[in-house]
Amino acid sequence: MDERLLARLGAIRVLPPLHPSVEEEWETGDRETVATISLVYDHHARLLPGRLMAAQHRSYAEIVSALHVHMDADHCLEVLVVRGPARRLRALADRLIATRGVKHGRLTLATTGRDLG
Repeated sequence: MDERLLARLGAIRVLPPLHPSVEEEWETGDRETVATISLVYDHHARLLPGRLMAAQHRSYAEIVSALHVHMDADHCLEVLVVRGPARRLRALADRLIATRGVKHGRLTLATTGRDLG
């Protein structure tokens, strides 16, 4: 493995826990915050790509950016960068991850950084 990649992986392992103000952003539910939603799915699953796309279009105000990666001949990874009230971002992630055919999904909490000093 490339030494630079190993160094990055090591840095990721030692990331500190969420800052208390970040946890507060997510607990209140109404404050604007940011996150990523990662989805892995079989793109051959009947109607799944269309259902995911329709759900994303319904939430265009929260989705800042989307990355679509073809992992192999069957599987895709989508990473969405989302921004908005925490409760709406959690609801969006829950809906997407619960979509029939999604094999793996995760909401990764982040922050706008405004309250970090």
